[in-house]
Amino acid sequence: MSLLSVEKALELVLALAPVPQPEDVDLSDALGRVLLRDAVSRMTQPPFDAAAMDGYALRRADLPGPLQVVGEAAAGRGWDGALAPGQALRIFTGAPVPAGADLVVMQEDTARTGDQVTVTAPPGHDNIRPRGSDFAEGERIAAGRRLGPADIALLAAMNVPRVTVARAPTVAVLAGGDELVRPGETPGPGQIISSNDLAIAALARAAGAVPRILPLARDTEESLRAAFADAAESDVIVTIGGASVGDHDLIGRVAADLGMERAFHRIAMRPGKPLMAGRIGGTAMLGLPGNPVSAMVTAVLFLQPLIRRMLGQTDAMALRHGRLGRDLPPEGNRQHYLRAVLSDDAAGMVVTPFADQDSARLSVMAQADALLVRAAFDPARATGDRVAYIPLPH
Repeated sequence: MSLLSVEKALELVLALAPVPQPEDVDLSDALGRVLLRDAVSRMTQPPFDAAAMDGYALRRADLPGPLQVVGEAAAGRGWDGALAPGQALRIFTGAPVPAGADLVVMQEDTARTGDQVTVTAPPGHDNIRPRGSDFAEGERIAAGRRLGPADIALLAAMNVPRVTVARAPTVAVLAGGDELVRPGETPGPGQIISSNDLAIAALARAAGAVPRILPLARDTEESLRAAFADAAESDVIVTIGGASVGDHDLIGRVAADLGMERAFHRIAMRPGKPLMAGRIGGTAMLGLPGNPVSAMVTAVLFLQPLIRRMLGQTDAMALRHGRLGRDLPPEGNRQHYLRAVLSDDAAGMVVTPFADQDSARLSVMAQADALLVRAAFDPARATGDRVAYIPLPH
C-alpha cells in the first residue's frame, strides 16, 4: 500500500480541528491570543490636530515674523481660542494645534525676545499630526490575527478594554516507554532521559496552546489506558513513541480499543514516517514517532498547524526560498525535511543542510535554523540552486 503524502496527511489533520470557541479576556491577558471577532475602535487618534514636536504654532502666511506670542499649549492642557494674523502660540508635543494655525515650527528654528518670536529657518514640514491620521473611530482589527505587543498597544489606544479571542486549546503530551526517566533522575541500565515530551509541549505552547505533560507511560496496556483516561478532557492528545515493539503498535491498539477513528498511519516523509492521526470521541489525537528529531519535525508540520486552525487561523505554513549552500545527491521516495542553517549574503538567503541527518541527533536539531524541503525523487542539486525551506525559531 502506498504511503500518504504530506499534503494529504496535513489536510486530514486539519480536518480534526473543532470550531474555535470564543472567550472574552482583558486586554492585559490578550498577548499571543488570536482574535475570534473583529475589534472595533471606540476612538479617533489623534482626536485633534496635534503638534508633532515642541515649538510654535502659527500661520504659514505670517513667516518669518516677528509674531506676538499669545499663550501656551501642552499635552493635556490646550489653549482656547484661535490665532489671528501675526500671532503665535508656544506649543509642546502632543498638544492640540489651535484654530487658525497651519504650521508648527520647531523651537530650534526660532528666536524669541520677550513676547516676540521670529522664524530663523524655512520649515521643511508642517509638524502637525492631523486628526485621525493614526486611526478613526469604527476602524477594525480583523479576526484571525494573533496579537503581539504592538497590537495590544493599538487596541488600548482604540479604547478597547476587552477582546474576544479563541480559547487556547489544551494539549496533553504523553511520552511512553520503559526506557524513559525524567530529567534529573539517574538512568538505569538501558534507560535514557525523556526529552521529547518537553520539546513537544514547548512547540504546542509556541503555537498558542496550553500543554500538559502527562506522567510517563509504561509499555503496558494498563498504563496507556490510565494515561488516555487522564487526557480525556484535553482538546488534543499527543503521544510520542511508547512501545518497545515499535511504530506505535501498542498505542495504536489501545487507541483503537478506546474507539479511535484513525485518519491515517504512516506517511511518505522523512524523518517521521510512522505518524498516526485520528480522533477519540471529541478529542483529536496525533501519534508522533519516538525519535527526537522525527517527533519535533512532525510536530512543526502537523501539531502546530492543527493548533493554529483550532485558534481560528486559516493561513497555511508558507514556504520560503533561498539558495542551496552545498551539493546534494538525488532524493529517495519520501519527502525529506533536512535540518539546515541559514546565512545571508549579498545575493540573499543561503540554506546549508547538515551532513548528519540522523533523526536521533538533538544536538543537530538545536543548531538548525530551518528545515530544507525536498520532494520525493528530487534530482541531484548543486550549490546555488533555488530551494524551499521552513524557518525554525530559536
